[in-house]
Amino acid sequence: MKNEKRVAVITGGTGAIGSAIAETLRADGYQTVILGRRGGDVRADLNSESTTKEAAEEVLHRYGRVDVLVHSAAIIDPMTLHEFDAERWHRLLAVNVEAAIWLTQAFTPGMIERHYGRIIMIGSDTLWSPPGAQFLPYVAAKGALLGIVRALAVELGANGIAVTMVAPGLTDTPIAQSVNDPAQFDAVVATQAMKQQLVPEDTANAVAFLASEGAEAMTGQVLVVNGGTTLR
Repeated sequence: MKNEKRVAVITGGTGAIGSAIAETLRADGYQTVILGRRGGDVRADLNSESTTKEAAEEVLHRYGRVDVLVHSAAIIDPMTLHEFDAERWHRLLAVNVEAAIWLTQAFTPGMIERHYGRIIMIGSDTLWSPPGAQFLPYVAAKGALLGIVRALAVELGANGIAVTMVAPGLTDTPIAQSVNDPAQFDAVVATQAMKQQLVPEDTANAVAFLASEGAEAMTGQVLVVNGGTTLR
């Protein structure tokens, strides 16, 4: 297979969406490396700069290269404005946003040398339609991630590195079920042009496309995967 020598790293790869991404990329011929705090191929605590960089060094030591980075790891931790807590916010920011920067720092030198790379951030369609006040920190973090995508696309494009985002809608995962009841899932499906519950494979298929050579002219872009809840 044409991707058999390429290495794809997936953060949050033990979660529902992350594991679907890993499985899909593996089926496309990539050697997949799952970064996980409690499982996966390389242990990774993304809560701090030092532990994230240690995990990146371990990946490069064991696998020799990284061609695709998918940052799927995320914390939701709902908080309203008046519940906002600095410690919880900094932890959310470290995992959702800062880890993406440290990993990109570590993996892009090799991508630049090979003049090829794909960096794909998993965002959220809540950027365009926040579901409620309690999602303030989550939406803010995903917004920061989108800014990073656009800035890095400009910085790295000349080196053959594409930087993109996939923004899924409400997807049937254990984490989503923990903060949404069945009625909320049904209400979201009712707003979609395509009346079907989103599943992790929907996001994984979009990631696989952006990782492919068929998407080589795409960078700085966002693929919104939400069944048509938002039309952009």
